[in-house]
Amino acid sequence: MNMTGAGFWVAVVVPLAALLWWWNDYWYALPFLLRRGSSKLPPGYMGLPFLGEMVAFLWYFKVLGRPDDFINAKRSKYGDGVGLYRTHLLGEPMIIVCTPSANKFVLQSESSFALKWVSDELVGKTSLVAVEGDSHTRVRGLVVRAINQPNALRKITLMVQPRVVASLRSWSQRGRITAYNEAKKLIFANTAKYFASFETDRVLDTLDDLFKGVLIGFRAYPLKFPGTAFHHALKCRRKAEAIFREEMETRKKCGASVTKNDLMESLMQMEGEDGKRLSDVEVIDNIVSLVVAGYISTSFSVMWALYYLAKYPDVLLKLREEHMPISKKLKGDFITYEEIASCKYTAKVVEEVIRMANIAAFVFRTAKKDVDYRGYKIPKGWKVACWVRYLHTNPECFEDPMCFNPDRWNEAPKAGSYLVFGGGPRICAGNMYARLQLTIILHHLVVGYRWELVNPNAKMVYLPHPKPADEVEIEITQI
Repeated sequence: MNMTGAGFWVAVVVPLAALLWWWNDYWYALPFLLRRGSSKLPPGYMGLPFLGEMVAFLWYFKVLGRPDDFINAKRSKYGDGVGLYRTHLLGEPMIIVCTPSANKFVLQSESSFALKWVSDELVGKTSLVAVEGDSHTRVRGLVVRAINQPNALRKITLMVQPRVVASLRSWSQRGRITAYNEAKKLIFANTAKYFASFETDRVLDTLDDLFKGVLIGFRAYPLKFPGTAFHHALKCRRKAEAIFREEMETRKKCGASVTKNDLMESLMQMEGEDGKRLSDVEVIDNIVSLVVAGYISTSFSVMWALYYLAKYPDVLLKLREEHMPISKKLKGDFITYEEIASCKYTAKVVEEVIRMANIAAFVFRTAKKDVDYRGYKIPKGWKVACWVRYLHTNPECFEDPMCFNPDRWNEAPKAGSYLVFGGGPRICAGNMYARLQLTIILHHLVVGYRWELVNPNAKMVYLPHPKPADEVEIEITQI
């Protein structure tokens, strides 16, 4: 009886376990290798059926709280090679890209790699992030002129400061606040004001709720059945779109008699090199997609700035020394774009905050065709994850990378090692807009307020975005 049981275990269960252990490699990699003959896939392990390596991924990111060890484990097992590893994550076969040169190759090769979203319906089929080729070049040029060029940034600088001043005063009156929640409210209100001149609490609250629903849809499985998160996200997007469309129609009826001097007006009036203007759908799609892309990430940056400046008082002191003379000279007036541009140390602080925050740990692309890279194949249809977090936390790219040190920006980073806004032709169109908002908030904070962390040793969480578990609760007072 014992021998029969042992024989069954050896003859059936062990081979079955081995099959399950290597199932994804058999299912995805083996057919590709047989089809392509001598082609080599990058080294790696594709995990169990359906699960892939999600268990290991969650183990490092959620349980251990050491997300960088996910890649380090692969480096230890398979070697550094050319910085490519095959895996299976989020339900898909995937190639992880983690070196500066390999990331540059993927992000700059639009002919080989496409930016694919869960659904173009959520971001807008005609938005900058969804269109490709000549259409992308045309739309990007117009959007960048409207939001990321000096003239636009000058307008933004003056437009957003009243709410910044009022919000910071409100924070100090309450005494204790959660930085991330309050930063979201502030950034969203300023975004809605500059994008479409929305200012009333009723409209802001409605849009805020709708965009929260949209954002959940990006992490949901794309099922359009009523009751699913994705179906709810689509409904939220359509309702948000309707609010912007109503505002656009009102402006058309008023004509040139009413000027708003905001992003919607700029996009409606701006002409490309071909003399054509954006269609109504393109204007709305791009405004919605810019809100989705920008306000959460900028809110996290503000949260992390408050965190690191509380942890590093020497950096805060240097910031005050740079901004107090400007504040005294202004005598209550708002800081200008030119004065912001003169704050060299502040610019280094902003870059260091964004590097350390690592809000987008990875950037995804999809292979349009079989792609060769240094002797390895990236198969058509496979997802490619540019693991940009690993660049920013790798001591081979940044000395003592987990130390908050703005002075490291006295020198330019190594080529390809700093990709907080992505790279290539799809680098974030609002990167200067995001930096500007953070700089303006820092100016008013350091000249007018003191704050300290309520939970300086709060546990860190890394999914869906890195943050302290308390979302940076602070005690804040006016100087």
